[in-house]
Amino acid sequence: NSSSTTKKRTMTLREGLLLGMGNPLLDISAHVPVEFLEKYGLECNLAILAEEKHLPIYEDLESQFVVEYIAGGATQNSIRVAQWMLNVPHVASFIGCVGKDKYSETLRAEAQAAKVNVAYMEDESTPTGTCAVLVTGTERTLVANISAANKYDLEHLKEPANWKLVESAQFFYISSFFLTVSPPSIQEVAKHAAANDKIFSMNIAAPFLCQFFKEPMQAALPYWDIVFGNESEAEAFSEAFEFGTKDVKEIALKMMEMPKETSRPRIVVITQGAHPTIVATEGKATEYTVEELAAEQIIDTNGAGDAFVGGFLSELVKGSGIEQCVQAGHWSARLIIQQSGCTFPSECDYK
Repeated sequence: NSSSTTKKRTMTLREGLLLGMGNPLLDISAHVPVEFLEKYGLECNLAILAEEKHLPIYEDLESQFVVEYIAGGATQNSIRVAQWMLNVPHVASFIGCVGKDKYSETLRAEAQAAKVNVAYMEDESTPTGTCAVLVTGTERTLVANISAANKYDLEHLKEPANWKLVESAQFFYISSFFLTVSPPSIQEVAKHAAANDKIFSMNIAAPFLCQFFKEPMQAALPYWDIVFGNESEAEAFSEAFEFGTKDVKEIALKMMEMPKETSRPRIVVITQGAHPTIVATEGKATEYTVEELAAEQIIDTNGAGDAFVGGFLSELVKGSGIEQCVQAGHWSARLIIQQSGCTFPSECDYK
């Protein structure tokens, strides 16, 4: 009977159902002129890891511009958005490494305010990671100095209190930025998910990761139940894995068909800004239209992709179907780009 199928599909929300693992960063965000990007040899709209020549950028920002400090890091953003949309405390948890300083205190306070349960590893010798968010018009360029986030260690994950978070979770989400930090931790969680019929999801996160971190990405790939990305990341993935196509739909279908550890059909979700979101699963690719937003309503596209994932996950953990997950993702991304940074109102009115 139909009511029992719906019952089976609706998950009961409880603490610790969703676990994210990644790089907790404090975003230092400011509106800057294009000349500021040129000064540091930065290409507009790219996300990069800070090199030696970029390190003065953080102080430069703080001394020259009005800056905002916002809890950041791709995975932590998505987890915060999912938790906000779920509106039941501590459904979402997050694991990552911070320093022992004022920035980590800010991150902890922000997480607590967002009702996310954080299990930070603390590295006293290294400052908390920061990310310069350079906003030029509606575009944003990210320069991350991941610092302490880079020190995350499998040993921390294996501590009983932290491993308990893994055992308690039914859904996992990790951005590929974490491939630069702790592939062994990713593999540990991925294998646990596969062995226990749980859902393991990742995000391609940035084009450079496909190129320079292809090996750890390839190791995690067979465990991907769901993979997120945008059109430029999909293209970079296609190039790295020699798909021989730039057609986003084709790429999504080819990603879907890549070898998989479990029999659960893989879901590939590619967002394209204002253009339709493509979802490939069970042999076909479907387009989902994005509702238009007037240019003057867009304040800052930073965090749009993270917010989309947060919205998607908030429906996924309830047992909703793909269409509802995508709709929630579109709604949260649309909301976030009308705010500065990955921030949101105190109450969520998503229906």
